[in-house]
Amino acid sequence: MRRRALLAAGLGLVVAGSTPALAAGSRRVLHVRPGDSVQAAVDAVDGPGWTIVVHPGTYREVVNVPVGKAHLTLRGASRDPRDAVIVHDNANGTKKPDGTTYGTAGSATFTSAAPGLTVRDLTLANDWLRADHPDITGTQAVAAYTYGDRTHFENVRLLAHQDTLFVETTALTAFDRQYFRRCYIEGDVDFVFGRATAVFEECHFHTLQRAVDFTPKGMVFAPSTARANPYGILAVRSRITSGAENAAYKLARPWVPTYETTAWPSLVVRDTRIGPGIDPVAPYTNMREQYPWQTMRFREYRNCGPGAVISVPGNRPQLTAAEAEAHTKRTYLGDWRPGA
Repeated sequence: MRRRALLAAGLGLVVAGSTPALAAGSRRVLHVRPGDSVQAAVDAVDGPGWTIVVHPGTYREVVNVPVGKAHLTLRGASRDPRDAVIVHDNANGTKKPDGTTYGTAGSATFTSAAPGLTVRDLTLANDWLRADHPDITGTQAVAAYTYGDRTHFENVRLLAHQDTLFVETTALTAFDRQYFRRCYIEGDVDFVFGRATAVFEECHFHTLQRAVDFTPKGMVFAPSTARANPYGILAVRSRITSGAENAAYKLARPWVPTYETTAWPSLVVRDTRIGPGIDPVAPYTNMREQYPWQTMRFREYRNCGPGAVISVPGNRPQLTAAEAEAHTKRTYLGDWRPGA
């Protein structure tokens, strides 16, 4: 079976096993090394403010951070996120031992409901592949599913195909905030999606080549913002590249879930370089015809690159300079200053 090129060079596969070691002289730092389990480290955390340091290796396991593990930091031991990899291979349609399936959210390799979570210098991946499972139609396979307020990802690689990163909220009425800085996110269909107020700053989005004979081959964003929330997904000072042919991908489509039909998806992409893989003539499309993208809050501002060329103005709604002042990291995150 073909696997992604995500394993740390020279490091064998780590099977989740023993409990990690407590750092000498420290009550709130745990070290996870090959042979240890990241989940065991999470389970050992008994209060807010802990740090889990993941040493180089590839940890094949599912990690779940519950809401009670507030203000947890999970970081790689080195500054290179390729050195420490957490990966698993469940999909929406993968069967559990009881015969039911995981569903989209349940397929996630990494899940966190904890407020104040910080993840840095790691790779989170789901290496489930459609080609290996032609019998499964639920092909969403999430790398990270986050739904806690003040979630901060820094220098993290997020790798999967469909539905790579699920930025959600703790409740339909919650406007939980998430901040991603200098992260690399790749996928094909709707691979950044959800209801959260999510800011992506200086991030790199990469669309994968996909062995299908139709276009679009996929979409980068699929926001499902609540109607009452003034802010959805913001990508700023970022770049979008592609491994597929020119114009094979759309920038976004709106997701209006069946369980929240009042959703009013919001996406702003600004000050971002958009490569030729994005269709410049018609960068948006519909997920369902009853919810046309033209009625959603999709806007751009001062983007550049061949995928940002405005040839049909009606297909690329732009912010005015005055409107752009309301769509910044500061306005989206409010009183929260990540890293302060």
